[in-house]
Amino acid sequence: MEHLSTRELPRLSWIDTLYSNFNYNTDGYEGDTAEDRKSQDGSETMPFIDESPTMSPHLCARGQDGEAISPTPAEGLLSGGDTEKGLEMRKLVLSGFLASEEIYINQLEALLLPMKPLKATATTSKPVLTVEQIETIFFMIQDIFVIHKEFYDALSPNIQQWDEKITVGHLFQKLASQLGVYKAFVDNYKVAVGTVEKCSQANSQFQKISENLKVKGPKESKDCTTTSTMEALLYKPIDRVTRSTLVLHDLLKHTPKDHPDFPLLQDALRISQNFLSIINEEIDPRRTAVTTPKGEARQLVKDGFLVEVSEGTRKLRHVFLFTDLLLCAKMKKTAVGRHQQYECKWYIPLADLSFQTLDDSDSLPHIQTLPEHEIEEMKIKISTIKSEIQKEKKAQKSQSRNVDRLRKKMNEQESCLLLYSPTIPFRIHNKHGKSCLFLLSSDYERSEWRESIQKLQKKDLQACVLSSVELQVLTGSCFKLRTVHNIPVTSNKDDEESPGLYGFLHVIVHKATGFKESANLYCTLEVDSFGYFVSKAITRVFRDTTEPQWNEEFEIELEGSQCLRILCYEKCYDKSKLNKDDNEIVDKIMGKGQVQLDPQAVQSKNWHMDVIEMNGIKVEFSMKFTTRDLSLKRTPSKKQSGVFGVKISVVTKRERSKVPYIVRQCIEEVEKRGIDEVGIYRISGVATDIQALKAAFDANTKDILMMLSDMDINAIAGTLKLYFRELPEPLLTDRLYPAFMEGTALSDPAAKENCMMHLLRSLPDPNLITFLSLLEHLKRVAEKEPVNKMSLHNLATVFGPTLLRPSESEINKANVTMASDIWSHDVMAQVQVLLYYLQHPPISFAELKKNTLYFSTDV
Repeated sequence: MEHLSTRELPRLSWIDTLYSNFNYNTDGYEGDTAEDRKSQDGSETMPFIDESPTMSPHLCARGQDGEAISPTPAEGLLSGGDTEKGLEMRKLVLSGFLASEEIYINQLEALLLPMKPLKATATTSKPVLTVEQIETIFFMIQDIFVIHKEFYDALSPNIQQWDEKITVGHLFQKLASQLGVYKAFVDNYKVAVGTVEKCSQANSQFQKISENLKVKGPKESKDCTTTSTMEALLYKPIDRVTRSTLVLHDLLKHTPKDHPDFPLLQDALRISQNFLSIINEEIDPRRTAVTTPKGEARQLVKDGFLVEVSEGTRKLRHVFLFTDLLLCAKMKKTAVGRHQQYECKWYIPLADLSFQTLDDSDSLPHIQTLPEHEIEEMKIKISTIKSEIQKEKKAQKSQSRNVDRLRKKMNEQESCLLLYSPTIPFRIHNKHGKSCLFLLSSDYERSEWRESIQKLQKKDLQACVLSSVELQVLTGSCFKLRTVHNIPVTSNKDDEESPGLYGFLHVIVHKATGFKESANLYCTLEVDSFGYFVSKAITRVFRDTTEPQWNEEFEIELEGSQCLRILCYEKCYDKSKLNKDDNEIVDKIMGKGQVQLDPQAVQSKNWHMDVIEMNGIKVEFSMKFTTRDLSLKRTPSKKQSGVFGVKISVVTKRERSKVPYIVRQCIEEVEKRGIDEVGIYRISGVATDIQALKAAFDANTKDILMMLSDMDINAIAGTLKLYFRELPEPLLTDRLYPAFMEGTALSDPAAKENCMMHLLRSLPDPNLITFLSLLEHLKRVAEKEPVNKMSLHNLATVFGPTLLRPSESEINKANVTMASDIWSHDVMAQVQVLLYYLQHPPISFAELKKNTLYFSTDV
């Protein structure tokens, strides 16, 4: 749960946070206010603008040292026939930038709106502000507005009437040539914000104006205006220069070198980078680091929010890694109007710090955990509150108080979820016996922290002991130096920020290059969900090679995801190195990187191919996205001779069986050799293997048993899930779906039992017998939870939405417009239905049919 930038100098890099997976909202719009950007003594912290063009909104990888690395397109990506793809990507990049320009212009317009009336009153007997104060606060805003309005008006027709031959380089070149205006704005920024604060304290009328500026929504948006503060809007121009530079980098990446735009864009990028470098050189000295007793500069290298286990209890901490020590702090409670402060919980000099070794590993202490159903209930509440917020915003007479109240409730739920979801241990020690345990959501974060610390430890470090005064000064500086301002929750994000993707991401991991020695290599894929990362897929291990060629396709379900991570491991087969810690991965990380799931880039019908660089290693992959509403549609098979997409009654009648052969064989194989597999049914199988098995079952080939015994167990588990997902109607039927939803919501245990058993008896016999067979199988899988990490709740989460899905008529009737609404309204309830039956004592088909429970209500 930490900020992804690990630069050696403490930088407030908005674009890092803007395009990082958590969107910490350091740009100050309806989240962090100018108040949060002040140091403990109340002085304003100057912004640091990130001039690096390597942070791309589409693709962003990180090397071993944490620096952003530009993903290099695969060889020939823009050559020959692929030039068209590049030009199409140009249009996508420009369209996205044009949309953000419209938002930016609306923000500048909102900022300028009170300027005229304020000027009008300045010469009256009761001025709100003096002429000098007005000129200070609104310095250069009008000029910036004119520049961007002209740019927008010139670029917009080109995008609306897109042609491959259209050139836009001259527009960006002109925009870059006017950056001197921004230089003047940045020089005045601190004074402007200070003036706003002083005037707000002195004049209640101006305070009301400055805290309630109305920002228009985009033209195509039906949403009403949003409210922002003057301090937040004054912050926008600083962020804008960086974003323009990023877009130039992306345009160049997708512009053929022989295109007329290429030299113009290069020139614009050069001007922008030079401008940002000059600005940062001037700003850097103002961001003073803390000085050690020896007179050396102690600099902040990395900071972020981590969950610490203290006396068995989880605590959310803000951890700061300096060049010579690690400091763990918490935010002190302060009186209203007082500046926030940190309180140091402990610190360890890096010279004394060591990590847990495999030889002396002890079992983990008892850790406070929440039952899985409570974790899921939090997710349900978060999804429901999100829907309520959307409804409030769309209402004609929207009450901002209601939205604020709902945001507060959501913040509480999300904060709690982030506190209790991490499970991966990260232990550190000092040589004096102190041991600290953090829990992280991903091996990715653990690796980043470990690598950052080890890199600093390579230097000649001396142990340091801080006096109480020195510790107080250092802790006080954390507020000024921090780069991560808010915990990664949705309620801290801008309204304009992407809600993430809901649906299915198809990823093909092609190959990797750059290994110096032969090794046993594999990759894992992770996506973010509810603010933390979850492992979703794993490739097969490619043995003893320097150039693994996996070419494996995976289908990953996304729940509001914004980022895909790829980690490359070397497989360890030495049993003596097994760690006693739960969830401890002993395989060596060879490299790691991540990409932003930009909706415009991903949601095209074609595969989007790229390369991610990680520690000198290059991994080639492709991806495309399918929305959840498309995945809900079931298409009956045209081949009635097969089994996929064919009614279960037709298959069982043809086979003269009670349970389809495919279901019986997959269950048998999983129980034979997959029941101990970590993440069975959760980890995606290779799509090509699943398709091969699908074809074999459809063709009823004689060698199907041989294929099953040779196939990776995750592919077999994936085939079983695919079979149920491709049934023409879900196993628990369209007709009974509304009744299942109502039954699971009943609070009286007896009524619920009566209803749920009656619904099972109402199923056609082939559906019921197959469901009961699957139910008992999943219970047997859950018995091995200590080994396979798959509880009844995990299995219900995987299979619930597959066995129960609303029919198209139900979806249309509900008039659900947002993918997140579909998730909150249906999927969680589907999980609860299956979980009810999984937690129920064994259900016998004969007993179920024989016993007649009193249930009078028709289904």
